[in-house]
Amino acid sequence: MKKTMIIAGVATCFASAVHAQSSVTLYGLIDAGITYTNNQGGHSNVQATSGSVSGSRWGLRGSEDLGGGLKAIFTLENGFNIQNGQLGQQSRMFGRQAFVGLASDQFGAVTLGRQYDSVVDYLGPLALTGTQYGGTQFAHPFDNDNLNNSFRVNNSLKYQSANYGGFKFGAQYGFSNEAAGFANNRQYSAGASYSYGGLSAAVAYMQLNNDIAGLVPGATTVGNLGGAVAGDNTFVAKRQRTWGAGLNYNFGPATAGFVFTQTRLNRALGISSSASGVANAGVALDGTFARFNNFEVNGRYHFTPVWSVAGAYTYTSGYLNGAHPKWNQFNLQTAYALSKRTDVYLQGEYQHVSQSGLDLGADINGLAASSNNKQVAVTAGLRHRF
Repeated sequence: MKKTMIIAGVATCFASAVHAQSSVTLYGLIDAGITYTNNQGGHSNVQATSGSVSGSRWGLRGSEDLGGGLKAIFTLENGFNIQNGQLGQQSRMFGRQAFVGLASDQFGAVTLGRQYDSVVDYLGPLALTGTQYGGTQFAHPFDNDNLNNSFRVNNSLKYQSANYGGFKFGAQYGFSNEAAGFANNRQYSAGASYSYGGLSAAVAYMQLNNDIAGLVPGATTVGNLGGAVAGDNTFVAKRQRTWGAGLNYNFGPATAGFVFTQTRLNRALGISSSASGVANAGVALDGTFARFNNFEVNGRYHFTPVWSVAGAYTYTSGYLNGAHPKWNQFNLQTAYALSKRTDVYLQGEYQHVSQSGLDLGADINGLAASSNNKQVAVTAGLRHRF
């Protein structure tokens, strides 16, 4: 009897030790709101919306301690529409993120799967569209620089360093997975950030390569849909290069920032019909060169620990189909935290497009396009985290 009790005690201690070294966390965020838009296809609209700021999601995050500062990690994250329960990211089960890897306290992490690119990882936190202070509807036109993570990268191998005195860096490669087509629909990116006191700075670069032989102007998908981007890419082009840099400075309850990004497209054929997150008609491009330059000035202020105000102005200069359209967008948000996990918000956006001869309507990200060159949207919403 005594021996049985000793064995049971040892087994219990061993099980507790194993449990302490491994963890799996269920987490999520739900963002639901009511949005008024003055012009969607020529008509005003009041609609129930999901993810006007932060995409609704739930996920599983886990780690296992392997000893010596090394651990196995994984993340599986699902995106969905809270208003109708439908899966997001082209109905993928874990469309937001799905990866597994190894992480070291000293050397950083190596992960494999469907993941964010380096522009999102390093530059995104400095732009309001990449944060809880603006999100989806604050994105630059068509989310052309992917700061609002309109697409993720499949088949990707990523390295992210540890934090070395405020300096972090990383790189990613997304495989095409195509026999005899190694460079067809592949992606690579790299980025770095540095924080010291109230100052944060970041730079990042991303490139997508595609074989678009046989595709015609106006195409909305790339060839090789099993590649690095599969059906959720913003542009159809032979090559997309996006780079940018940004600064944030925090002083007490206030933060001010500036972000510049540029996206250059070679043999640009089209802008996806879902580039704004809804089924618009898309924009046909003429198969030549295209470019977007984005300048964002942003700031936020916490009047109290639970009440914040944030705003941004973005100026975008474009080159599309031989014309030079220009976008001006003003964004403002106020949020009030009811608890550590729940907050309410009110935000608005105004976008004006100088079309320069193009038949191009204003198009706030996440909403259907306007029939003219102006669009106004106001959203009252509720966010809950768990």
